[in-house]
Amino acid sequence: MFLLVQRFGELMRKLWNPRNFKAHVSPHEMLQAVVLCSKKNFQITKQGDGVDFLSWFLNALHSALGGTKKKKKTIVTDVFQGSMRIFTKKLPHPDLPAEEKAQLLQNAEYQETMVESTFMYLTLDLPTAPLYKDEKEQLIIPQVPLFSILAKFNGVTEKEYKTYKENFLKRFQLTKLPPYLIFCIKRFTKNNFFVEKNPTIVNFPITNVDLREYLSEEVQAVHANTTYDLIANIVHDGKPSEGSYRIHVLHHGTGKWYELQDLQVTDILPQMITLSEAYIQIWKRREEDETNQQGA
Repeated sequence: MFLLVQRFGELMRKLWNPRNFKAHVSPHEMLQAVVLCSKKNFQITKQGDGVDFLSWFLNALHSALGGTKKKKKTIVTDVFQGSMRIFTKKLPHPDLPAEEKAQLLQNAEYQETMVESTFMYLTLDLPTAPLYKDEKEQLIIPQVPLFSILAKFNGVTEKEYKTYKENFLKRFQLTKLPPYLIFCIKRFTKNNFFVEKNPTIVNFPITNVDLREYLSEEVQAVHANTTYDLIANIVHDGKPSEGSYRIHVLHHGTGKWYELQDLQVTDILPQMITLSEAYIQIWKRREEDETNQQGA
């Protein structure tokens, strides 16, 4: 697995080398390391899922650098890892009589439990897309504000999760925000027959997103800065199985946004980014001096 770290390190050094002899850098060796280390789960000839790859890649780098799930940290966890509290409450079967439900809810098994957990990225759930069409027989593409789907992590909003046998109510509250925060917008749902894509557009500001209200009260004082700015936006276009990816990246030096698709790089207006079907987003936390400059 260390081969992955080695090849990724080489690629980064080549990319950021100010004295690079060639104007282009080939990621071929890095891609070969991905194929080998993932045991061919991700291949050069076959398009994979962006979130699946991101999750595997971050955890593989962390593990190869000597990191563990709980104790030993690495640069990967220092940069991307946050923590949250997960509150879980078991629900009685919906078909049971009301009296039996009330009796079961008194049992210890049905009381709310809380566990502390870490995360590398936050999964944001989209509301179900409507199936009806408008007057012109075109499917309506719904829109949802970013803060509506972030409400999942406010410590109050409850959501029902179903397993094969049991149902649970869960709510989440953030306890630590990392320097770089990754959002994965859940666009794809799998059933027994096929994969469906939710085309809902997420309306989000590109700068100045304050996440203080999603932290529990006792840790708010510890977090001096809770404001984030978007630095990368990964978009999925087309059908679930045969779509394509585009990436919007902020050039920090000039403050300009660029769109990358394969080998094509073009300028893009910030207003156009919010109209895309965002799939993965990377947000950078403002440091104190940056916050002061914005305020001035």
